[in-house]
Amino acid sequence: MSAFANAENLAFAQARAPLLCVEGLKKSYATPQGRLPVLRGVDLTLEAGTSLALMGESGSGKSTLLHLVGALDDADSGDISLDGVALARLTESGRARLRREKIGVVFQQFNLIASLTVAENLSFQARLAGRRDALWEAELARRLGLSALLARYPEELSGGQQQRVAVGRAFAVRPRLLIADEPTGNLDEAAGDAVLALALDLVAATGCAFLMATHSERLAARLQRRVRLEAGLLAP
Repeated sequence: MSAFANAENLAFAQARAPLLCVEGLKKSYATPQGRLPVLRGVDLTLEAGTSLALMGESGSGKSTLLHLVGALDDADSGDISLDGVALARLTESGRARLRREKIGVVFQQFNLIASLTVAENLSFQARLAGRRDALWEAELARRLGLSALLARYPEELSGGQQQRVAVGRAFAVRPRLLIADEPTGNLDEAAGDAVLALALDLVAATGCAFLMATHSERLAARLQRRVRLEAGLLAP
């Protein structure tokens, strides 16, 4: 086989490889009664350009799994790789750089910086990552219906508008993976539906992978796949 064919096959294999790969993930926490296992051996894959709803009862470990995948916490055992990078092999500074450059996060709480305008909040993570793109930020503001609000501060916005700013901030860095933890939990049904629709449009436009934790069967049905976290394991 020629060198060109080998390179072509390698590129094809890389393109088909999962963007996110989780294998045998375990996590427990210390309690007065001893260690409390939360994740007991989770296996999960997610391809670029696809979306997955993570479901489960409160306390089932959804947020724990998102924090581990987002390089915000360490697992007891198991492996997580994102875009070919094994998280366990990274230094703390390497994990911070990965979070800034490749992961967008949207929480139930909007977590906007009150002293910054909408425009400044939108660009915040991209500035930290040294990847600010003013044209892309303007496009995000247009897509998210924020163009007329850029000079305002978070306290001047509705809940739905604040969450749209949070979505834009996450996408401004052009992440490879978007993580959302109950992103519509503080919104009414109409506003929540609108925010999710905008996020899914941006996922399609950018080709990133989307992992969302939610209690809502209705919202989960909008994503391409869904799994349920039960007794520390994932079930389809």
